[in-house]
Formats: sequence, C-alpha cells, structure tokens
Amino acid sequence: MRVGLGFDVHRFEAGKKLVLGGVEIPSAVGLIGHSDADVLIHALMDALLGALALGDIGDHFPNTEERYRGISSMLLMREVVALITQKGYRVVNVDVMVMAEKPKLAPHKAGMARLLARELGVSSEDISIKATTMEKMGFIGREEGIAVQAVALLASVAEGR
Repeated sequence: MRVGLGFDVHRFEAGKKLVLGGVEIPSAVGLIGHSDADVLIHALMDALLGALALGDIGDHFPNTEERYRGISSMLLMREVVALITQKGYRVVNVDVMVMAEKPKLAPHKAGMARLLARELGVSSEDISIKATTMEKMGFIGREEGIAVQAVALLASVAEGR
C-alpha cells in the first residue's frame, strides 16, 4: 500500500469558467491556470503521483508547454492513472478537502464523485469529497481563490488487494 498527499491552489478571475472535479459549476468567477485550472483534480493528481514518488504535475505537465494550455485536467488525470497502472498499482480510495467560501459544493459533490470514480476505476463509495470554508480568514475567506488538499491510497496489483 502507498499513500500520497496533494495540495493545490488557484485564484479566481471574473469571466472564467469554474471546473471542479470535472464538473462545470455555474459561477460569475472561475479559476486561473494554464490548463482548465481544475484545482481539485490538480491536488488529486499530485496525491496519486506522490504515492509512487513520481514527482508532481509540474514535472509531468509543465505550464511552459503550449500543448497543455486550456486542456481538461481530466485528460491529464487519465495519463496519471495510466502511469499508475503501468507501475503495477491501482487506486484504493481518495479523500479530498476543498477549501472555499464560494460556491457551495453540496449540490455538485455526488457528480464529482461519480466522474472521479469512473476515471480512477473505483466505486463512488471510494471517493470522499468534503468542503469547508475558512470562516472569512485569509485569501480563501476573502473569496480570492480555492485551495484543495487530497490524499490517495494505492495498492499493488501483484498483492491482489
């Protein structure tokens, strides 16, 4: 068994679309990034890569590469999952904490879990997505952006777990 931890943060900008966990969420502001800025998937990819000591998303998908400009983070995560599979591992479960004052994520969490479960090859019961506010403190509390922390557990396929 291998455990990985991921963290990412992106700031808001008016007029951008907001994508979290592969789900487009209605919002007057979206996140700024080289790709689609899906901060949830970015943190999750770092957790998955970290579990196998494979670096981080910047190593695999540098923001200096034009081919990644505007790309769906879900497509990048598919590459990470393929790499994990090539290394002889599978995802057991993931736990994600979204830190944001807005938008409210409760109506979107089940949809995110279904999408992520499909991409990771697990049941939606193996995907935990939680959200919290920062009680109006710091850049998140001032509604300047979103931060996400993720933990992923992987198991060796050879061990049959």
